[in-house]
Amino acid sequence: MPVFGRLTAAGSEFANKRGIYLGRRSTKIHVALYRRSSGKLGGHVPGWPDARIALVDHTGAKSGVRRTSPLMYHEEGDAIAVAASKAGQPTHPAWFHNLKANPDTSIQIGSVVREVRARVATEKEHDRLWPQFVAFYPGYDFFQRNAKGREIPIVILDPR
Repeated sequence: MPVFGRLTAAGSEFANKRGIYLGRRSTKIHVALYRRSSGKLGGHVPGWPDARIALVDHTGAKSGVRRTSPLMYHEEGDAIAVAASKAGQPTHPAWFHNLKANPDTSIQIGSVVREVRARVATEKEHDRLWPQFVAFYPGYDFFQRNAKGREIPIVILDPR
């Protein structure tokens, strides 16, 4: 593991064990940099070149407000898979609930925007995909241990 990767993982684990969330401002900055640079900035996790990031749009289940979340992803044929880890917190992230309520959405990878439909992976799909998430970002193993018994769901974003 590269030194920068270890530092990134250690900082993430430190914050996550303490329930620290960097907030919407950091997400908005990340999304803005990603969009303006077509994914050249913010397109992967520092120190983990295989941990690539997509921008996933979602509409609030209750509010109807349109939001964007930068999420690590795994390509699965024409589909994209994302893990609802919330960095190992004991509850699912808001975007997960939003996509379940409003599954038709769009994602951006680099400069390419795709229309997709979200669905929760089946148990069989989850069991097959989870090791691939841990392989490209070992922090997912920590997230699962830290999730206090919550199985981290995987969402499949199928093209539409």
